[in-house]
Amino acid sequence: MLPSPQNVHKSSHMQLPPPPSMPSPYHQQQQQQQHHPQFILPTQNQEVFMVNNHPYTKIDIIGRGGSCKVYKCFDPDRKIVALKRVKLSRHDESSVTGFINEVELLQKLKDKSNIIQLIDYEVNSHTKTLSIIMECGQVDLNTVLRGSRGKLSPHQIKLYWQQMLEAVHTIHEARIVHGDLKPANFLLVQGTLKLIDFGIAKAIQNDTTNIVRDNQVGTPNYISPEALELPEGQKKYKLGRPSDIWSLGCILHQMIYGKTPFADLNVPQKIKIILDKSHKINFEKYVVVDGVSRSVDMGVIDVLKKTLVRDAAERATIPSLLRHGYLVPMRTESLRTVIGDLVRMSAGITLDRAEAITRDLVERLESNGDVHDVVSKLINNI
Repeated sequence: MLPSPQNVHKSSHMQLPPPPSMPSPYHQQQQQQQHHPQFILPTQNQEVFMVNNHPYTKIDIIGRGGSCKVYKCFDPDRKIVALKRVKLSRHDESSVTGFINEVELLQKLKDKSNIIQLIDYEVNSHTKTLSIIMECGQVDLNTVLRGSRGKLSPHQIKLYWQQMLEAVHTIHEARIVHGDLKPANFLLVQGTLKLIDFGIAKAIQNDTTNIVRDNQVGTPNYISPEALELPEGQKKYKLGRPSDIWSLGCILHQMIYGKTPFADLNVPQKIKIILDKSHKINFEKYVVVDGVSRSVDMGVIDVLKKTLVRDAAERATIPSLLRHGYLVPMRTESLRTVIGDLVRMSAGITLDRAEAITRDLVERLESNGDVHDVVSKLINNI
């Protein structure tokens, strides 16, 4: 028998944290701000949801799935928020645990600027409904990618990539593995991508580096190899931070080429290829946009090669990706000039040889951004 919401709330292993501190009740605010009244009573046709005795006026439905709906609403101060309402009675215990887990993790990540912010929540034992109030974004990355049809500019790709890395770095620093990263889980809020949907995310225990799952969980186009294959002699799937890195690599691939690495395959074929270490992933050096061929930054190709590695232990880390030359073009351009000057000033080197060395060093710099490595290679070649 499934637990009722009040039992869920009281259960020791599913206990919800206290709600965030809320502003004073509406009537108190009105007394304090009579000269600036902000709340406008809804019209007869507008639906109002009450959450912890605060009215939220429905504007529109912005998402739905099963017995879960997400509404765009006005809060009592006429600020736009997102209200997620879940009918707990229609979900099994595992799903209910996921919703409660999401609230707990959002509480843990409060005040992190690149994570969607929890404002309030309530479990209504009478209606068996969980209501979660969050900040509202404009559009998710999945919608952006569908609309762009592979036409994102290199600048947009680089900006979104950096913001995604920073958001995932935030949860990894908090010892949380998301476990289901995909474009739909990044929301644009006033021009900044924020991470959302922590329903299946899990916290890493203090004495480990991985989380464990009983089942395969994830979205086929973005799921990591280790999320599909049981470790030898084990009965549970072990996932760590590298699992999120693989998913990020798949999203980056989609932003560049208009599709994920294995998008053209059916699900069984996807799973087979993802696990096949002998299958080499090709990264084209050119993409066609509006009938025009455009070269792909060699730096971003190197990023893809470092993230889409089947061996989790060999995958790049987020700190290394944030330091990568792909994200520091100003430094790359200035060092390109310095390298060229140094090579050309070196005695005994032909012009052709100087140009060849310069091209090689610049490519290395754009690939990994390691200045010490570039200088060392320069000295060895001169």
